[in-house]
Amino acid sequence: MPGDYDPSRFPPFAVTVDVVIMTMSEGVLRVLLVRRGEAPYKGMWAIPGGFKRPTETLDEAARRELFEETGVEAASQLTQFGAYGDPGRDPRMNVVTIAYLTVLRDVGAIAAGTDAVDAALVPVSDVLRGTVDLAFDHLGIVRDAIERVRVEIEVSGLATAFVGGTFTMADLRAVYEAIWGVQLDAANFRRSVVAEDGWVIPTGQRARPGPAGGRPAELYRAGHAWDHGGPIHRGPRTEREGGKR
Repeated sequence: MPGDYDPSRFPPFAVTVDVVIMTMSEGVLRVLLVRRGEAPYKGMWAIPGGFKRPTETLDEAARRELFEETGVEAASQLTQFGAYGDPGRDPRMNVVTIAYLTVLRDVGAIAAGTDAVDAALVPVSDVLRGTVDLAFDHLGIVRDAIERVRVEIEVSGLATAFVGGTFTMADLRAVYEAIWGVQLDAANFRRSVVAEDGWVIPTGQRARPGPAGGRPAELYRAGHAWDHGGPIHRGPRTEREGGKR
């Protein structure tokens, strides 16, 4: 440290990490939340996260906090998407948080731990409508995360991360409908996805029959075209439920 440098001249602050995990379950877009077991905001729902330790990187802190509070491992998929440091966002002290985002097809077993007393997959629509109150500024962070996902499924292959290795056309369409908050015509959607080689590839297999019977839907896998964008694009921006920023 330079001899004339005095760190006490600067106000101290802490660094935390918060992790937004999104998944599709039963055709509903959901976010992984924990119920806080300690003050501040004891008993309220929050994004999994916590304080970065001096000896770890941000990525290491995000992986550790996610696993400790929920039992979920997502080591390779975490991506930073924002930083939040408004004064007063945390009543304890000045805290800057780094927000991470990942999409998981299968979250797996969820088990609350450390300072979380519960963990659950909550519909994103409930969060955006305010049906579920979130601690700190986590509502704004979730809003930013869903907007990031809305953009990413237009310009990347993120939509396929929600459906896994094989999927039906209805599974894929449900992702766009849930994230954009719209209803898409099934025939037009199919034409858009199969119009060009490389978006989806038939596997020659079919899904299990549904409860209503009928011919099982054909199964597809993602092709290489998703590496360069996405086949479906939003129309003119309209105000959607919870989407106003």
